[in-house]
Amino acid sequence: MLQLFFAVAFSAVPLTLYIPPIRRLNLFVETVEETFRQSVVYAVSAYPRVRFILARFFSNFLHLRRFDMLIMS
Repeated sequence: MLQLFFAVAFSAVPLTLYIPPIRRLNLFVETVEETFRQSVVYAVSAYPRVRFILARFFSNFLHLRRFDMLIMS
């Protein structure tokens, strides 16, 4: 049983290298939150423009398609 404990303990040691210490984790979380806030502001301002562009594209596409059908018949 002791051997199993040491095997599990020593296999978990490399995993601790991937987990930052608590004092650095707060900075990481702050950075992620700030990045998220900035991207949300950009996405909210870009969303109406993207909708407008897609609406114009599909409107023109459908209009041309109707025009092609009129010519073919």
